[in-house]
Amino acid sequence: MTLPPWLRNLGGSTDVALAMGVAMLIVVLVVPLPVVLLDGGLALSVTLSVLVLMTALFLQRPLDFTSFPTILLLTTLLRLSLNVATTRTILTHGHEGPSSAGHVVSAFGGFLMGGDVLVGMIVFAILLVVNFMVVTKGSGRIAEVAARFSLDAMPGKQMAIDADLSAGLIDDRTARQRRADLEAESGFYGAMDGAAKFVRGDAIAGLIITGINLLGGIAIGAGRHGLPFMDAITTFSALTVGDGLVSQIPALLTSVAAGIVVTKGGTEGTADKALLKQLGLAKPLWIAAGAAGMMGFLPGMPLVPFLLLAGAFASGAWQRGKADVKAGEAAAAPPGPVAEAPIAETLRIDMLRIELGYGLLSLAAGEGPRLTEQIRNLRKTVAQEMGFVLPSVRLQDNLHLQPHEYVVRVKEIEAGRGELRIPMQLAIDPSGGRPDMPGEPCEEPTFGLPALWIEEHRKDEALARGCTVVDGAGVLATHLTEIVRDNMPELLSHAEAQKLIDELPPENGKLVADLIPQQITTGGVQRVLQALLAERVSIRDLPTILEGVQEAMAAGARGVPALVGVVRARLARQLSDAARGPAGYVPLITLSAEWEQAFAEALVGPGDERQLAMAPSRLHDFMTRLRDSFDRATSQGESPVLVCSPGVRAHVRAIVERFRPATPVLAQTEIHPRARIRTVGAI
Repeated sequence: MTLPPWLRNLGGSTDVALAMGVAMLIVVLVVPLPVVLLDGGLALSVTLSVLVLMTALFLQRPLDFTSFPTILLLTTLLRLSLNVATTRTILTHGHEGPSSAGHVVSAFGGFLMGGDVLVGMIVFAILLVVNFMVVTKGSGRIAEVAARFSLDAMPGKQMAIDADLSAGLIDDRTARQRRADLEAESGFYGAMDGAAKFVRGDAIAGLIITGINLLGGIAIGAGRHGLPFMDAITTFSALTVGDGLVSQIPALLTSVAAGIVVTKGGTEGTADKALLKQLGLAKPLWIAAGAAGMMGFLPGMPLVPFLLLAGAFASGAWQRGKADVKAGEAAAAPPGPVAEAPIAETLRIDMLRIELGYGLLSLAAGEGPRLTEQIRNLRKTVAQEMGFVLPSVRLQDNLHLQPHEYVVRVKEIEAGRGELRIPMQLAIDPSGGRPDMPGEPCEEPTFGLPALWIEEHRKDEALARGCTVVDGAGVLATHLTEIVRDNMPELLSHAEAQKLIDELPPENGKLVADLIPQQITTGGVQRVLQALLAERVSIRDLPTILEGVQEAMAAGARGVPALVGVVRARLARQLSDAARGPAGYVPLITLSAEWEQAFAEALVGPGDERQLAMAPSRLHDFMTRLRDSFDRATSQGESPVLVCSPGVRAHVRAIVERFRPATPVLAQTEIHPRARIRTVGAI
């Protein structure tokens, strides 16, 4: 006889098999089962509960058993269907003897009860209390709290993923996977919160069904079939307690498994694939097969169903073990030819890189002047002065450069270049002229000053003439230092800002928790820090900066300029100390009331988005007056700062930095009350 195609392919259609299995469970609720099928169903219920418990115990990570809510529903439906079937059998055939409801019920009612109905009823009551009051109630509470906490933490986890993506720590594919895992985890907790009610309802239903079996069986046996009252009590009590035990023991095992995996997260894919993948582990299958085999040899137990189940699970475990061994051998096999590096590797950007001509490779190799030591000292100095750790500097040769040429790149873009004459020394006259001695004339690469490359044996002579003498590594390190100071805002990435926040002392944990991300994101803090670094303000006092941000947010400020203004006022002591001259006071050049009013009237736009719209002629006049005032102060040996009102400080600074980028511009609120000041000019 030829089977139809759909029946021949049933073994490979797990979704059809699952659907037919669920349909059969529903059919069992209304169709009487033969005793043989009833025994097989009860044996399957016990064995599946052991398999579920073992799988829960051998889980490696939270998302490895995300199909558990579905399993919980199906096993609960299986037990309820079998309860209904055994109830029907007990009430209709219970008067025929202890084996009328099948061998499994008879064995639980006889052997496990020790021949004493009262003992069996007490054991059943204890199991019911343990399952209902302890395990099920506790698991349900844990699931409820876990679901609530998972939903509350979801926005923060999403922001963390977005932050890692913005910082370049992960790619788009990893970010999508993390978001999917996060959604799956949240869905799992919600599903477990509801699935815990299945176990609770199963325990209540078991108690009600047990009472119906006992009272209804005694009434039917004594009233309809004419059994003596005591015989009816003995017979139906044994059957009822046996049925209760054979249903409550699997329910208890499943409840324990629910308590174990209640904190596991997320599921993906169809239910049949998830079940096959997650229940098909070799070790749980071997244990479940052994448990089924041992149960088959217990006195009074039906041997055939348990042996068949033990053989099926053992076969599955053996097949999975073979697959695992083959996978292990494949992993241990010698690696094949090295694959070409992925194209994505070429997209990585070096934050800082120094490219050297072949004549300067001795600097990178550590011969003579040690460039690596200079860079290490630079990173330490920047950390102490400016408050953040400079990214690693990559040294690389470049055959396209001249032999003695070097290039400094910031994010792959050229930021400066120069030439070195190794092993010669660079002599610079502090007066601004070129030293009058034998050597190779040049311009110092950092500031463009006239200089001279001299032989090493002339170093003492140059020092005697009052010159500053620097070796090649020192020249390059000085150039790199100025480039770093000019590009510090770009070097402070999102990841570096997050690292600074994470490395704050524990006593600042409450400040960070209240501020980030409830009031401002890490990206917002990063932009504030970049704005400070752009004006060469140290961010080492990060707690004070965060306090200033919190104060500004509480006052309703949202734009970066407004936040920076409040933070700078908090840093008044630091700013005043940095601007203090050798004489111990802060030299000031003030902005007249006329120019203050002119700048205030030239601001257009709402709130934090105000822009300066001053006529070009007025701007030119201001720049001319500013340059003259600073030149006069500089000729007197002063290094003054420009002082103006807080409302126009940012706009004045934007003008000043175009031709005097190193000149500090302070607001009146940024000068500490105890700082000594002296006005050396006015505009």
